[in-house]
Amino acid sequence: MGRCCVIASWAPWLLKRRAPYCDSPGTNRRLAICRIANPPGASHYGGMNASLPLFVGLVFLLLPSGVRSAPTAAAAPRPNIAVILVDDMGFSDIGCYGGEIPTPHLDQLAARGLRFTQFYNTGRCCPTRASLLTGLYPHQAGVGHMVTDRQQPGYRGNLSDRCVTIAEVLSAAGYRTAMAGKWHVTRYTEPASEAEKANWPRQRGFEHYFGVIKGTANYFRPDSLTRENDPITPPAEGFYTTDAFVDNALQFIDDGDRSKPFFLYLAFNAPHFPLMAPAEEIARFRGKYRVGWDKLRAQRHARQIELGLVDKAWPLAPRPPEVKAWDSLTPVEQDRFDHIMAIYAAVVAHMDTAVGRFVDGLRQRGVLENTLILFLSDNGGNAEAGPDGRCVGQHPGSEDSRVFCGQSWATLENTPFRRYKHFNHEGGIATPLIVHWPARIARGGQFRTQPGHLIDIMATCVDVAGAAYPKEFRGQAIPPMEGRSLLPAFENKPIQRDALFWEHEGNAAVRVGDWKLVRLGRDGPWELYDLKSDRTEQRNRAAAQPKRVQELAAKWEAWAERAQVKPYPAGDPTDTGVPKKGKKKRAVK
Repeated sequence: MGRCCVIASWAPWLLKRRAPYCDSPGTNRRLAICRIANPPGASHYGGMNASLPLFVGLVFLLLPSGVRSAPTAAAAPRPNIAVILVDDMGFSDIGCYGGEIPTPHLDQLAARGLRFTQFYNTGRCCPTRASLLTGLYPHQAGVGHMVTDRQQPGYRGNLSDRCVTIAEVLSAAGYRTAMAGKWHVTRYTEPASEAEKANWPRQRGFEHYFGVIKGTANYFRPDSLTRENDPITPPAEGFYTTDAFVDNALQFIDDGDRSKPFFLYLAFNAPHFPLMAPAEEIARFRGKYRVGWDKLRAQRHARQIELGLVDKAWPLAPRPPEVKAWDSLTPVEQDRFDHIMAIYAAVVAHMDTAVGRFVDGLRQRGVLENTLILFLSDNGGNAEAGPDGRCVGQHPGSEDSRVFCGQSWATLENTPFRRYKHFNHEGGIATPLIVHWPARIARGGQFRTQPGHLIDIMATCVDVAGAAYPKEFRGQAIPPMEGRSLLPAFENKPIQRDALFWEHEGNAAVRVGDWKLVRLGRDGPWELYDLKSDRTEQRNRAAAQPKRVQELAAKWEAWAERAQVKPYPAGDPTDTGVPKKGKKKRAVK
């Protein structure tokens, strides 16, 4: 292809400000949200109706990879960045990753963008958030387990003062920064003083915040709902976290100095337990899951193969012995399980609709073209309630109910992989990653098979923003970023790195190339898998290749010392600091 002649011009375009939610006719839900978003007497954040400069007339040279050649820094504005994180969603739940739950808006993002097939999280809620925000492994950021202080450097339950967040880095580079959603990286969720808010969003680089500070939230009545630095109370009716987070995310984009690019972190609590959704949306899915997890797993696996997402040579991981064959259940048991999964599907579908509304909002504001969107999940499907799940309450899925999917449905959610949230086998740590950036991705619908990890999000944001990652911050030395920019992968080039590492509750793994060493618990034997031929981890090669096991184990041990995984905290590796009730949970496999 010959070189293109590039003609560039700048034109100011005055965007008409969107009418506030409460000034427009709408449902009680919208009015209720507005009363929280803009209480009487409150002003918008900055309230500037600045004109937005748009770069027009630039013709991009298309590369064979389907990624547009990068324009010069002087010629194009820096991109906006939106990181969308969902909570406890399995690898195969959304349509473009093989699921039967209708997710047309995410499917459209994938059709116009890229899907990563080997992207990883840490396998648990708050360690993932710490790693995503800082570009470090979670123990380096102080959140190696949960948000309780376990008296070792890697396990303090608080973001360390020896790390820096994406918001802090991009704010210094001239970006507006805002967050809407679940925070979950501080042990001070009910602070007794302003000093204890040192690791709240506003104190860690976000100019504006609306969301829940705690790790678990009632979708209709969250008890840690916060605006900026202050707790607020949701209205008695018409509130739903997923919708409120998007409403406020769009409001943040509208407010402030629009001549600056924005970084937005949109962290849904969906589909984390307790699962809740509007009754009419749950009813839409009732009966659809009576076919059962056995047939649905086979159907999802077949779709994944058809899509090209997984290799047909990788066998579907067997149903664990704790999970009963669907056909062995009574009709009453099947109906109960159908109800549980109908609620889960309604929560995921509602989240997809909210993402669609967010993307439409970017389009209406004229900023979608040059906004890099990254969509991913914090861990695999959640088996914590055991094989039977939990379905408590007169109206399951309502604000007064307690519904957990449990191990049986989590086995479906993580198709085709083994294990779940908490674990470092693929079912616990594999996540979808959808990348959407029209200004740079010219041909959508492609897969990227390069392995990637949450630690790469910081490096990618720094790269695309032209920012500088500091060596020191607030007088403290800062470890260098652990991740690599994903920009080469956007162009289908390799990501150069030595290894990827994991540890959570004694579960551990290291991946070098296609080889992965993984163990269950601190005392478990190492298992070895060739992920190129066996991504579902069915053929353990440890006995056949002891030298490779020894080499990879030594690499993991060196990392564990360097990254503050060691020294381990005293006591049970799974101890969250919350008193345990009832019988000890059965181990899930």
